[in-house]
Amino acid sequence: MSHSMQQPQYNAPQAPYTPAPAPARNGLGTAALVLGIIGTVSGLIPFFFWLAGILGLIALILGLAGRGRVKRGEAGNKGVTTTGAVLGLVAMILSVVGAVLTFKAVDDAVDELNKAATGTTAAKEPGDAKSDGAAKDEAKGDAKGDKGAGLAAGDSAVYDDGVKITVSAPKAYKPSEFAVGHTEGNKAYEVTVVVENGGSKKFDATLVMPDARAGKDGVPAEQIFDDKIGTGFSGTVLPGKKSTVRFAFDVPAAAKDLTVEVSPGFTYDASQWELKL
Repeated sequence: MSHSMQQPQYNAPQAPYTPAPAPARNGLGTAALVLGIIGTVSGLIPFFFWLAGILGLIALILGLAGRGRVKRGEAGNKGVTTTGAVLGLVAMILSVVGAVLTFKAVDDAVDELNKAATGTTAAKEPGDAKSDGAAKDEAKGDAKGDKGAGLAAGDSAVYDDGVKITVSAPKAYKPSEFAVGHTEGNKAYEVTVVVENGGSKKFDATLVMPDARAGKDGVPAEQIFDDKIGTGFSGTVLPGKKSTVRFAFDVPAAAKDLTVEVSPGFTYDASQWELKL
């Protein structure tokens, strides 16, 4: 009888079980880098300092948390994480600088608006034609607080920036046949307005336009335009230079005085001259 021979079976040795390594947790470092870049760019844009501060703070926190993961071996992007944290800090610094510059710019703008709203004030300068006694009387009046009174013929209004406006005494004027603004039966008077630039910058004289009222009731005195008068100021006046223009006004025949008001521009207070006819 033959017997089948069975070969002995041997089990192959098995390698010891090694758990799969945990995936690297690099999300915090990546997020810190992205937010740090956006925050830094925002800090370079005017009025975006607030966004730079918020993103920079978040990037710094995420970057520091990411570095903690790197130290524990849970993440492997040490360079990215460090860069994100540094950019977050830079964004926060730019945010502070941007806030300071923005608030200063706003403060300067408010000061300019307040200056424009209040207007540049003028000081009274008596005319050369006055006698010494009259000039002394006016000085006494000013010292008593009578600075709100109108200026007289030949007086000058001197503004803070050196611009000086002078209005002459009125004299009779005969409008031409084709004059505009003159009413039959009324009288016409002309005054000479001188603009002198005593400042250090060019002065735009195009906005200098007098207005007038006549008589005790202060009725409007219409400006007269013809081929000889009424063109007004034009161009600029250089420092140390003058510009002179004649203006004529239509006045009721019974009027005994003429009030001429002149403002050098939108940011100036108007000055008034009380003129006897």
